[in-house]
Amino acid sequence: MGSLRGAASGVVAAVSGVAAGNLLAAATSPATAPVTVMGSQIIDWTPTPVKEWAVATFGTADKPILLASIAAGALAVAALAGLLAHHRLILGAAVFGAMAALVAGVAATRPTGTLADAVPSTVTGLVAIATLTAFARSPRPSTAEGPSRRLVLTQALVLLAAAALQASASVVTRRRTMPADIELPSAADVPRRLPAGLKVKGITPFRTSNQDFYRVDTRLSLPTVDVETWRLRVDGDVRQPISLTFDDLAAMDLIERDITLTCVSNDVGGRYVGGTRWLGARLTDVLDRAGIDATNADQILSTDVEGMTISTPLTVATDGRDSLIAIGMNGEPLPAAHGFPARLIVPGLYGFVGATKWITRMTLTTYAAQDAYWTKRGWATDAPIKPSSRIDTPRPFEDVGAGTVTVGGIAWAQQEGGVAAVEVSVDDGPWEPATLGPSGGQDYWRQWYLKWQATPGRHTLAVRAITGRGRTQSANRARPFPDGSSGIQRLSLTVT
Repeated sequence: MGSLRGAASGVVAAVSGVAAGNLLAAATSPATAPVTVMGSQIIDWTPTPVKEWAVATFGTADKPILLASIAAGALAVAALAGLLAHHRLILGAAVFGAMAALVAGVAATRPTGTLADAVPSTVTGLVAIATLTAFARSPRPSTAEGPSRRLVLTQALVLLAAAALQASASVVTRRRTMPADIELPSAADVPRRLPAGLKVKGITPFRTSNQDFYRVDTRLSLPTVDVETWRLRVDGDVRQPISLTFDDLAAMDLIERDITLTCVSNDVGGRYVGGTRWLGARLTDVLDRAGIDATNADQILSTDVEGMTISTPLTVATDGRDSLIAIGMNGEPLPAAHGFPARLIVPGLYGFVGATKWITRMTLTTYAAQDAYWTKRGWATDAPIKPSSRIDTPRPFEDVGAGTVTVGGIAWAQQEGGVAAVEVSVDDGPWEPATLGPSGGQDYWRQWYLKWQATPGRHTLAVRAITGRGRTQSANRARPFPDGSSGIQRLSLTVT
């Protein structure tokens, strides 16, 4: 039973240390929490095919699964440290010290890391070692029957204290990542009111609410940004580098635009797509303040507050489309999860090249001179969103009753004249035109539906979009890497 006593002591010591480190990180920078640091580094180390497999397999649960796996591994090592400490305290303490040193070193050498970022991990190690030492020096039972009641009670109390610390850390983090209480200015250029859209059961709403908008990024914790000290710097191949405050942006002639975004990781029929109304300054107005040296620069290298970089083709972003530095979403300040206080929006480009969240810098440079995060990993440099469509209802493998069945969903074709038509095929038969919902513009998705007279048996449904320029959605199947998925969504269902 001594082994059980030692392992339990190691686990409790680790939990107490992590809770203390998380609380300190919450008060300074949530991204420096020990488990978050290692998770972020593992994401950077992970090969692209493995990342794509994780997103395709686990969806938005990929990050929680990663964090849980790291925590489980750390607890296993902690149990080993406890076993070693049961025999020789110095060995167990050395394991905790090595773990803390590793994480602290990673934290300090992250793209925007400093020595201060290593403090939470250092505190984690010190608290864990101190707790382990206290357990190791507590009176041992006189028999081999198991841990003493005093030790068990002490471990329970330490766990309760760690839970309280972790709860406090969570509260502090939530408060620090909540956007400031900002009253957005009115836009100088407002499009017509977005139509209500189709009210067909099962079809995605025409406008995506802020809380339902998809989120795909490399962040394991939301950045904490002080809007009072935040700046957007524009430099590189410009005539005059500039630095804009949030108030500077808000004072510009703002525009509102209805724009659909989608992630390059979105597979055919996937859910990583959303449409909403954005408020912001025209990207060209911001760049004009610095003056573009177009004789050299061919990319906008944008950087977020934690050092993440995204490259956007300069000619595409400034070709007349409504590219924005957005500060509002659906009439509210950007939520923390979607880029507060400002983000880049380039209609018609996948997010990994045109939608930098938490943006703090735009450098006009060349692709030959600087590589962005995804470019280094083999993704495309110019990634226009491919026309696509999705069946929302009925669901794959669903059982439906015979008779009139509503088949419906959404389609999008940004920067291609929007969606002009949607067609549905039943059992690989002829393509039939669907009824379209109202238009929100060429950069916005469109709802559609078809009334199908379903007969009993197994059936397949397929859908495709036709753009305003007359281009039919490609039937060639391609995975998301390196420039977005393509192909026709097909699903099977049973009619009873």
